[in-house]
Amino acid sequence: MTDERQNWTMAISSRRGWLDIDLKELWRYRDLILLFVRRDFVTVYKQTILGPMWFLLQPLFSTLVFTVVFGRIAKIPTDGLPQPLFYMSAIVAWNYFAACLTSTSNSLAANAGIFGKVYFPRLTVPLSVVITNLLTFIIQFGVFLCFLLFFYLRGAAIKPNAFILFVPLLILQMGVLGLGFGVLVSSLTTKYRDLTFGVAFGVQLWMYATPIVYPMSQIPERWQWLFALNPMAAIIEVFRYAFLGAGSAKPLHLVMSLGVTVVVLVLSLILFRRVEKTFMDTI
Repeated sequence: MTDERQNWTMAISSRRGWLDIDLKELWRYRDLILLFVRRDFVTVYKQTILGPMWFLLQPLFSTLVFTVVFGRIAKIPTDGLPQPLFYMSAIVAWNYFAACLTSTSNSLAANAGIFGKVYFPRLTVPLSVVITNLLTFIIQFGVFLCFLLFFYLRGAAIKPNAFILFVPLLILQMGVLGLGFGVLVSSLTTKYRDLTFGVAFGVQLWMYATPIVYPMSQIPERWQWLFALNPMAAIIEVFRYAFLGAGSAKPLHLVMSLGVTVVVLVLSLILFRRVEKTFMDTI
């Protein structure tokens, strides 16, 4: 018998490092990520009457409710900005982060049937969720820009500035932050299913701890550092300041927000690597 050499194009083996994430492998599976994105984006509203219109109606209804409840009834100040713009700027940004978190927090359990049949990098699923929600964000962001242009042409006291150049970085940070927290919760839910019931409630509470219905200027100066530990606080304030010209854009708060984002991402990847080896046995 003669030995026949086989040339393998890929070798699959277990990884032992805590942060042994093969980015090249994720890039090789980019077509699969795009398939997941298409699946999630198309099927969400496929059997609904209004379909993609829900992408537009969600921020509009939320802005209307916030304007009536918090602006007209509670009379919470908005730093002199038009109330619809003040609320919509924060709602659009928050919706992207919240969607990334809630969707990825259940990604492992929701796709367990696929994981058990064929090998592919498990991180492709939460990554596809972040990209899918980015498409939704772009649509809702377009609605916000239309409102911004309308109020600007009417002479509203809004002052877009050079901070707009940092908006792509803020969007990237929101996606990474949502991915980090989502993967962290998703890794824990493989063993502790109770967490799935608390995610939506926790996100709702988190929203009220973020300057969405109120500006950071309403918080006493001595306590602002505590609110800045919430990484979304600085993101929302800078996002609002970039387009409307009012809000808090303190470098220290941005550094704190970025630091928390990096820590959360690293911790989530470490936990994910530990859970990935055995989660099919416990899910």
